[in-house]
Amino acid sequence: MGGRAIDGVQRVVGRRHEDQRVRGERFGARVLDGSRVDVVEQVTTLTDGRGADAVLLTLASESEEPIRDAARMSRKRGRIVLVGVTGLNLTRDEFFKKELTFQVSCSYGPGRYDPQYEERGVDYPAGYVRWTEQRNFEAVLGAMSSGQLDPSPLITHRFDLADAARAYELITSDAPSIGVVLRYPDGGPTNGNGAHPRRIDRTVSSASRPTGTTAAVIGAGNFATRVLLPILKQRNVRLRTIASAGGPSGAIAGAAFDAERITADVDDIVADSSIETVFVLTRHDSHASLVLRALEAGKHVFVEKPLALSEEDLDRIERVARDTDRLLMVGFNRRFAPFSREVASHLAARSGPVALNITVNAGAIPRDHWTQNADVGGGRIVGEACHFIDLARALVGQPIAGVHATPAATRRGEFVDDIASLSINFADGSIASIFYAANGAKSYPKERVECFFDGRTLVIDNWRRLRRFNVRGPMFELGKRQDKGHAAEIDAWLSAVQRGGPPPIPLDELIEVSRWSIRAGRAARGQTELAP
Repeated sequence: MGGRAIDGVQRVVGRRHEDQRVRGERFGARVLDGSRVDVVEQVTTLTDGRGADAVLLTLASESEEPIRDAARMSRKRGRIVLVGVTGLNLTRDEFFKKELTFQVSCSYGPGRYDPQYEERGVDYPAGYVRWTEQRNFEAVLGAMSSGQLDPSPLITHRFDLADAARAYELITSDAPSIGVVLRYPDGGPTNGNGAHPRRIDRTVSSASRPTGTTAAVIGAGNFATRVLLPILKQRNVRLRTIASAGGPSGAIAGAAFDAERITADVDDIVADSSIETVFVLTRHDSHASLVLRALEAGKHVFVEKPLALSEEDLDRIERVARDTDRLLMVGFNRRFAPFSREVASHLAARSGPVALNITVNAGAIPRDHWTQNADVGGGRIVGEACHFIDLARALVGQPIAGVHATPAATRRGEFVDDIASLSINFADGSIASIFYAANGAKSYPKERVECFFDGRTLVIDNWRRLRRFNVRGPMFELGKRQDKGHAAEIDAWLSAVQRGGPPPIPLDELIEVSRWSIRAGRAARGQTELAP
């Protein structure tokens, strides 16, 4: 609830929280309106001058007043727990004299934000950590099931599932809300066993239903909702299914982009013969298995990079892809950018080797982020730098002969594989250098591509500007906007699917780039000196 619970006393500030004040009284709390009384003085009186045993700060404020008031109203050796957000300029005198304990509460409990616990399922032994994130949930759900805990008085809003986007707008706005419930169609359908279904079919009128390629999307994260799905909607693609294990994200995306079905089960996509092409936009460690399942089910497959995290998985994909007439595509969009295509056209007519220098100011990502995990995300060389290995391959237009990776290292000699230099040799003697840095300034442009050939130079500045030196055309050309080639890539893919091929990127190149990316990733982690 809004305000601060203080030894059974609820402080509520302002008229806007009148409903919270009423609820507090209903639950047995003594409510103090901070706009009318001195709360510190009142708490001191109510506790016979001793002060509160514990103060919970459940608010959102930048002010330092709440933490100071909490210290003043606490008893000696009292405890202050921050559940919400407040200014934390602590006054030493109050804490020192009373020997107060201050703690910041982590949501849900031990295990929260621990990738080993939340993502890899490594539990904490109950004998040492009794109340973990999952056990806290189990206890609360058990109390609700038995009737010991009734959350219904906390419900302030209800929305139909189709209006889920409105529910999230409310939660993220300044409008007061506590419990927001999403209602499933028909009051909450079940699968016959009393459980909610893992699939929701939506009614899309025949008049508004697209008539283009029928597609399914697996994954409803930021890339799907901000990049891919808007392009598919513009291209009149019929979105048959969105599959997402991320709870309401699939429902929200489905409603926003007119999906006919929302599911948590990939089997619904694999078994649906009406689906022509599948877009795989999930975490990297699931790409290979999903690509294989979709290809074997007779679907065309577009997978966001990387194609696979290991050469063994890559070999399996290659065997299946060569044994089917279905098309396979990896989301190497930068080779489709307008500036890339112009540079490639100049390089195709060169008489000698080309020297490429690609600088990537990638920005820092926490070391415990899933993309940094070699088993889950593949690391940033496999998961992200593969874009630039492919770009170099597309610009040079020749097979890769070898890749050497030199990672940075800490003072203790540990490799830092998201700060690395990759050197690429091509079959015709051309070379490329990719400098991938996670330790640069955010204000510095993210990507720069320099091409040196036949006494000429072309430079792409962050996909916004093309600079020509001794090359016909204006020396500086500004793009209408930053264009990394996503729309052109999807257009090329849909055209290939509709006309039956060939794929926008030949299978040999997809496998080649993916294999060298995996090898470069191993080398950047210090597992091999040379990506062979």
